[in-house]
Amino acid sequence: MPTEIPTPGAKELAQTGLRMMLLTQRALAASTKMGTRTLAQATGAEYSLMDTATLSQAYGNVWSDLLSQPQKLWSAQIKASTGVARAWTTLLTGGPAESDETPADRRFKDPSWSDDPAARMYRDVYLAFEEAIGSLLDDLDEASKDHLRVKFYTRQMLSALSPSNYLAANASVRNELIETQGASLLDGIENLLDDLERGEGRLDIATNDPRAFEVGVDLATTEGEVVFQNELMQLIQYHPRTDRQHAIPFLFVPAWINKFYILDMRPGNSLIRYMLDRGHSVFVISWVNPTKEHADKNFTDYMTLGPLAALDAIRGITKQDKANILGFCIGGILVTATLGYLAAMGDDRINSATTLATMVDFNDVGEIGVFIDENRLEVLRSHTAEKGYLEAHHLQDMFSMLRENDLIWSFYEANYLRGRKPRPFDLLFWNSDSTRLPAAMLLWYLEKIYLENRLRQPGGLEMNGVSIDITKISTPCFILATQDDHIAPWTSIYPTTQLLGGEVEFVLGGSGHIAGVINPPSTTRQKYGYCTAENYPETSEKFLARADRHEGSWWPHWADWIEARDNKMVAARKPAKRGKFKSIEAAPGSYVRAH
Repeated sequence: MPTEIPTPGAKELAQTGLRMMLLTQRALAASTKMGTRTLAQATGAEYSLMDTATLSQAYGNVWSDLLSQPQKLWSAQIKASTGVARAWTTLLTGGPAESDETPADRRFKDPSWSDDPAARMYRDVYLAFEEAIGSLLDDLDEASKDHLRVKFYTRQMLSALSPSNYLAANASVRNELIETQGASLLDGIENLLDDLERGEGRLDIATNDPRAFEVGVDLATTEGEVVFQNELMQLIQYHPRTDRQHAIPFLFVPAWINKFYILDMRPGNSLIRYMLDRGHSVFVISWVNPTKEHADKNFTDYMTLGPLAALDAIRGITKQDKANILGFCIGGILVTATLGYLAAMGDDRINSATTLATMVDFNDVGEIGVFIDENRLEVLRSHTAEKGYLEAHHLQDMFSMLRENDLIWSFYEANYLRGRKPRPFDLLFWNSDSTRLPAAMLLWYLEKIYLENRLRQPGGLEMNGVSIDITKISTPCFILATQDDHIAPWTSIYPTTQLLGGEVEFVLGGSGHIAGVINPPSTTRQKYGYCTAENYPETSEKFLARADRHEGSWWPHWADWIEARDNKMVAARKPAKRGKFKSIEAAPGSYVRAH
């Protein structure tokens, strides 16, 4: 039965006309900013994730390879033609499409993709081409960076061409446009302009409601005090939640590409609160959001002014010679380098170390490698020379492109085609609250650790004039990887088990880079799960073949491992009200609130 088209009255038409006029004025202003930004990109003043020259060369090389293997091209053409013919046959005969009977692609889960003949045709032809091109790309040699780039950017183009992203092809969106008398489209245009204005000409797609949460009120609410600070970090000591605590204190070192409160989101999923409830004395580093004044701060400064300064303060507060330490993502890389530094200095102050989603061997970094090479490094060097830092949105865009359908196009459809506002979601709020990166640290890290893979090489790095050799690390280390991590692939984390010189406990969690880490124990439902093994063979494939599967969160397993190395209890430690390390301000502090 055809959709009945409601007829707007004179008042509604007048309101719509006025709204269109106002939106047109905003659009003209936004287009001017977009033009300025495009000119800046063209003249090299604006850094871009994509290097068109490198990409053109990659496609040229891959095309040459394909021409030497014409059977692959021919096979892909046959596969695409067969899929298109099948779609036409289904349309003409009125029978069910194969895609209606198989588990639905999330982009096409709405029933209108099967019920509306035109939408079904768009979908099935698109899926036929996507499958054929995907199969062709899967046959490419993944060892080559050119092939990896071509696969990645071809997938980006295919995702952008999905009929779900177009008003004319998306029946559900068209029906919503009719039912709302055009209001959904106007709402979408308004959302688009909001995002362009917030990005100052750059399309900053909203993935959450920026007003839904306030740090220190809704997120990062565990009680504590800032007891020490310097130009790179604030050190937070948390109020005890038990009468007695483990003697050895715990230092958390988060990544500095986002804010620390991923470790303290809400009471129910706060790793910090969980360890406090287990009777640990917890400290956390809250990194500064760098400005041009921090341009010369390098990776060694992050070690010296970060974990080393924090450990000195913690020793002064607790009077304990040893501490446990945890590092997340790049914070884990810093912790690993710090362990190598301390080993070279003969300093055994670390009782145990934990790294979460942390690569040490950068031989295979997965898809994220398409963004970084020597050419991009030089462009980045030129870009940061003037500003002194890399803007936060570049990394945010890079990580979003690794899961483009979930983190870009799903919001594109909802925000712009349907005119909806993103729902509040704490993890995406945190993900959008990213930070700048100082030039010296970023360039050194990308060159020495990322491209040249020197952290894993004995003596490959020097920090404060000290040669770093992680094979000399004898500290017991707990290493967590997650199976679906698209930022730090678990197969690239696993080699750490073969590199460190001391006791290692490797755990493979479920889900991805964030959800797999922030996976608290639950009495109502067990999410994900984890794998362990008694020993670690040379390859990740052999580990997976012999690993034991466990249900539920990895947190209790980890806490038990920590506590087996610290069974002495002391009176609970409260932040001091006077003295050298007295409270400067209440947690979460001022550094985390800086934008």
